[in-house]
Amino acid sequence: MSNPQQVLIIDDEPDIRELLEITLGRMNIGTRSAGSLDEARQLLQTHAFDLCLTDMRLPDGDGLTLVREIQIGYPQLPVAVITAHGSTETAITALKSGAFDFVSKPVDLQKLRALVTSALKLSQPTAKDSRNPVLNKIVGESRIIQALRQQIGKLARSQAPVFISGESGSGKELVARAIHAEGPRKDKEFIAINCGAIPSELMESEFFGHRKGSFTGADQDKIGLFQAAHGGSLFLDEIADLPLHMQVKLLRAIQEKSIRPIGSQTEIPVDIRLLSATHKNLAEQVERGLLRQDLYYRINVIELHVPPLRERKDDIPKLVKHIMQNVARETGNLPALVHEEVLAAMQHYAFPGNIRELENMLHRASALADDAIICLGDMPELVVGASPVLELTPLQAVIPQAGNSMPVPATDQAYSLEKHLEEVERDAIQKALQSSKWNRTAAAKKLGMSFRSFRYRLKKLGLD
Repeated sequence: MSNPQQVLIIDDEPDIRELLEITLGRMNIGTRSAGSLDEARQLLQTHAFDLCLTDMRLPDGDGLTLVREIQIGYPQLPVAVITAHGSTETAITALKSGAFDFVSKPVDLQKLRALVTSALKLSQPTAKDSRNPVLNKIVGESRIIQALRQQIGKLARSQAPVFISGESGSGKELVARAIHAEGPRKDKEFIAINCGAIPSELMESEFFGHRKGSFTGADQDKIGLFQAAHGGSLFLDEIADLPLHMQVKLLRAIQEKSIRPIGSQTEIPVDIRLLSATHKNLAEQVERGLLRQDLYYRINVIELHVPPLRERKDDIPKLVKHIMQNVARETGNLPALVHEEVLAAMQHYAFPGNIRELENMLHRASALADDAIICLGDMPELVVGASPVLELTPLQAVIPQAGNSMPVPATDQAYSLEKHLEEVERDAIQKALQSSKWNRTAAAKKLGMSFRSFRYRLKKLGLD
């Protein structure tokens, strides 16, 4: 039988230490106890632990001091702090200092057991080749994206609320899913909700559930989002759109770690990791009176910024390759090629809609493209207008398939062939224009191509 996991308990009250020892012992968890910082430091040097539970007030110092020391000397050891009841500011300070989570006095044993179970999952060995498939969806190798992946890995080891900031379409929900999938709650539910999409009168029922008969139309009990996410993570997107009356109820649910369904007389403990996001500036929302300041401090314990696409333009080729492979899987076709001119134009375009705009653009271009190559003529005018002047052969393209480099330059022989093909194409277009009395729409129809592609080819061949 394997040795039980070990927890270091630090509290100057013998009764509290005994209570924690008995509770963890019943969970088949080994414990060692200390009544001061000095005793704790000695135990840390001589024994290996999987979790540290420490009181905030100790006779020879502050529990936060130990949290910071463990962050430096034992970075893989999660620390949970025991705070005085209602001491929200202390709890937030502990989380900002690197604590895994906190529990308030008097200690609720059910909440304590949930905390310990979650924390000990961090120290369980995992397969070396195991990878987070969600994290792999954050495509790119730019320095800013590599830093983002590292931050996600670090934040996944904590239970502190994380506020994810960033522009619309930049991938905030994907980042939230990666934090969940990388952490100890990955085997439980990840529940995502857009706060701006719920009617105000239904919000309380959606968040906390209701009992049958509690209001007109409540013909059966309903489980709310907090209960559905119990043991897992709850992602509140566009949290700044919450009305003020719901902000009060949300704040209480976060602080008390319990909810009361509409029509119920009792509270239900809930264990969730709170992740939230909005494209709005939270500090400005507080100044304008649209967001409660106490809720702002509670959800914004740790902020993680997702960069806009214009700040990571070097990632565009990899993103294009990834998206085109997804499009091919959806349609059952081979991935279309993306002309180098299109890539160059994209890297000069600001992308106000970020990755969501890029995805929509490539889906549309794939549907419009006449050939297996997406050209500038298949792209929106805003992107075409951003295109720099390039001297490229028509078939110089990006091939979004595994194993191919990007871009693929034409050889000298291919170049001469392309010159010949350009002449053939120019001649065919001129004849189509002549036979249609220079009506471009009719000429494009004769050649079996879209008007957009026809216009692009006219410009490219100097015939416009």
